[in-house]
Amino acid sequence: MSACLRLAILAAAALLAPASAWAMDDYIRASSSAPTEIALCGEANDGSRIKTVACKKAGYDKLVAAIDQSFSAALTKAPANVRPLFKRDEAWFKEMILEAATTVQEVDEAEIRKNFAATLRQRVPILNGIAAGFGRTGLNGKWANTFGAVTITARDNGAYRVTAELSSNYGSDKHWRCKLGATVKPGSNGWLSGAVDRARPAQSTDAGAPQNKPTEPLSIKLRRQGDTLRLVLVATEEQWDGFDDSDCESLGQITGTYFASGKSDATDKADTAFVKPTFDCTHPETATDEEICADPELAENDQRLNRAWKALLPRLDEATRHALTEDQRHWVRSQADQFPEFLHPAWEKGTSAMHYTVDARDHLSGLQRERIALLEGFDDRRNGLAGTWLAYNAIIKITIDKDGVLEANGWKWEQGDWKAGCDYEMSGSVKNAVFTSKEQGKNPDTLERDHATLIVNRLDDEFAKKRYTDNGIAESADQAKCKRRLDISSTARLFPALPSPDINRLPGIR
Repeated sequence: MSACLRLAILAAAALLAPASAWAMDDYIRASSSAPTEIALCGEANDGSRIKTVACKKAGYDKLVAAIDQSFSAALTKAPANVRPLFKRDEAWFKEMILEAATTVQEVDEAEIRKNFAATLRQRVPILNGIAAGFGRTGLNGKWANTFGAVTITARDNGAYRVTAELSSNYGSDKHWRCKLGATVKPGSNGWLSGAVDRARPAQSTDAGAPQNKPTEPLSIKLRRQGDTLRLVLVATEEQWDGFDDSDCESLGQITGTYFASGKSDATDKADTAFVKPTFDCTHPETATDEEICADPELAENDQRLNRAWKALLPRLDEATRHALTEDQRHWVRSQADQFPEFLHPAWEKGTSAMHYTVDARDHLSGLQRERIALLEGFDDRRNGLAGTWLAYNAIIKITIDKDGVLEANGWKWEQGDWKAGCDYEMSGSVKNAVFTSKEQGKNPDTLERDHATLIVNRLDDEFAKKRYTDNGIAESADQAKCKRRLDISSTARLFPALPSPDINRLPGIR
């Protein structure tokens, strides 16, 4: 998908100059666009995991054929806007099974083969239940997906009891299991929310060590999104780290899209509207598109981004509008990367093949909210250098006291390689709107206004190009501002943002 097309999703295409198309990496593509048939049995050179003879001997071929048949039958009953989400769920099951099959091949143990076959056998009744559940109203009843199921029971005064039981098997020791419960009540924007049971702070086993202070329990919220149920884990980093429950090995897959399993005779009511983002959910093009379609809050954020973009651009002078348009192009690409990058985080080396649905959704939501805060709180009337400045890949906060002493902190990041970031820690003085850094050398820190934007370290682009020669690191490398990657430049063009919790949450600023 071209950046131009994705910006059209933000309803800004008419205001933007055309952009060249960028090749979409396979991992960015919508999971629903891939074949759902499970290529488990075959020969080593055809992409399968287990040889045909071994597959037939173990009966895996028949189990896989039954899964493919049940999924095809269920898919015909799914509404058009739910079909991609259902296909994504099956694609994730396929990824999990193929990962587990690798272990079956490599480790010839009866227990592993038994668990693998059990995972395959369980999928058909799950798919058959989902096929029967399409069209179900209300919230009462059982809801299922690749990673497990939740059961919802109506209580008094509009409350519901939620019981979740999840289990995923990626082979060998890569298993996640979790049982938890919560009572949820109606809240804002159509969501029901409540604290998770038995969420208690982890305690040290060292008798002499100070015990952790109790933290607030993490919570979950849920809401219908058309024919699906959306469940979202809500937790701060402190709450997440403090969660300790022997029934829950990992909370990583609680957030997700669940499908009604079987019919229900319940008479409870729920808003079953499908909240539409600014693009067509029957044909999502990226994994991030799919997740936005899956979640009514993310879809509403997408709509809000659209409105903020259209409202802001006419207010800006031509130079600022051009700079923000270019930044938005980069941000769109960052958004396309965000969900898949955190769904299978490369830095989790031992478990990167597992699906981190909680983290992926949280980071996508944060990226949306951060951008909304910039567009809605664009401080185009700002004079001077003081304030918070934000771009798609950088943030800096500048303070200037009454004597003109300037302090600034922040950082510039490299999408997909956070360790390659550049820290901004500047101090100096401002006189007649000109910043003079305390830093000495050929490549001092610089801050300068250009229309409504701020350019940080303008000179560093040229220095970065000279840091490597054919013979290795250049003599001028001591002027580098990004210590881990000498070829990275700290130069950035940023935009004035009013204070916002969604911007202040970003790391690197104080």
